[in-house]
Amino acid sequence: MGRKWNNIKEKKASKDANTSRIYAKFGREIYVAARQGEPDPESNQALKVVLERAKTYNVPKAIVDRAIEKAKGGSDENYTELRYEGFGPSGSMVIVDALTNNVNRTASEVRAAFGKNGGNMGVSGSVAYMFDATAVFGVEGKSAEEVLELLMEADVDVRDIIEEEDSVIVYAEPEQFHAVQEAFKTAGITEFTVAELTMLAQNEVALPEDAQEKFEKMIDALEDLEDVRQVYHNVDLGE
Repeated sequence: MGRKWNNIKEKKASKDANTSRIYAKFGREIYVAARQGEPDPESNQALKVVLERAKTYNVPKAIVDRAIEKAKGGSDENYTELRYEGFGPSGSMVIVDALTNNVNRTASEVRAAFGKNGGNMGVSGSVAYMFDATAVFGVEGKSAEEVLELLMEADVDVRDIIEEEDSVIVYAEPEQFHAVQEAFKTAGITEFTVAELTMLAQNEVALPEDAQEKFEKMIDALEDLEDVRQVYHNVDLGE
């Protein structure tokens, strides 16, 4: 599937190494997930997914605890989950997930990030049909054969298992997220290089060099927005 998940994560981590932006975004996401049900990951599956992903980005425990305590305290701060779809240079496709307390501000900022970098926003459904919701896990210290065996022993079906550098990446249906996670934990694996629900492009495209430069600038502009949670696209960046 060619997504090179470890390289993507390292790029994002490096980009945010000297700022607290990524932690602030996770704090907001954890707070919202904790408010959707009990503020306990064992009984709140949405919270459990967010916490697992936060762990792979080394989000400090203090930020996690503060967000959960804020949810427990009955804060009246409300956020809306939004999804935008659009096109980048050379017809590339982009999905933007946001979490905001000001819908008009977020829509304006996302539209500007597209428009100023050779892209444009599309209508709902114009892009999403070319992506599949997917659970992705990455583990180290195991071969693809060993991972396949432990998942088979747990009677867990997955889409694909590939080796990427020093990791094994597992792709599964989104509803299998917790089953895959528990299969790994039963096998003694509790640390993941990747653990998230994502939107995976059905087909990746390569862009000409000049278009790729514009595209990367557009993606950076979108990811820099305070309200943007995740950005998905169908471009092979050759990382």
